[in-house]
Amino acid sequence: MDIIYLLDLIGTFVFAISGIRLAGRTDMDIFGATVVGFVTAIGGGTVRDLLLNNHPITWMADMTYPLVILAAVPFTFLMGKKLNNFSKTLFIFDTIGIALFTIIGMEKALSFGLNPFMAGMMGMISAVVGGITRDVLCREIPLIFRKEIYATACLLGAVIFYLGIELGLPDNLNYLITTTVIITIRTVSVKWNLSLPKMRKV
Repeated sequence: MDIIYLLDLIGTFVFAISGIRLAGRTDMDIFGATVVGFVTAIGGGTVRDLLLNNHPITWMADMTYPLVILAAVPFTFLMGKKLNNFSKTLFIFDTIGIALFTIIGMEKALSFGLNPFMAGMMGMISAVVGGITRDVLCREIPLIFRKEIYATACLLGAVIFYLGIELGLPDNLNYLITTTVIITIRTVSVKWNLSLPKMRKV
């Protein structure tokens, strides 16, 4: 199994867990939590594929993705609050997930002939739209709009990834560098509570 594909599945699993956990905090039933888990895990990729007119949608063509998300439901239900003990691990895999979603989205956009700027936007959409939709469904102000450097890390990662392509770096090395950059930015921003400047009230 390709390592990028495997990590993509792990990222999907962790994204689904984040959606299910947030849904649980809002007293949704198992069906509602499952829907939120699906939206969180595949929302970004679905929007990207629709914008690119890419059919079939990735998760519809590969049943592994829905099965991984469904597996996250009983896993999260059974683990419950024990998952709090693995918050750092979940954070790392969540960050790896947004890095991989950024890379995969950008690669797909470039293969459709989009310019580098729009390809970077497609990468960011792949990474963050699921989380935005999750927060909206759970009646939360989306995380990326109020704190932490999240979408910005994806955009900076997209720039690094494209520079790697232009420099002719081997794919695996480019994946590693881009993922490391995004993980570093996210980790530093969370550790030091960094965020973009707040919009002034007018």
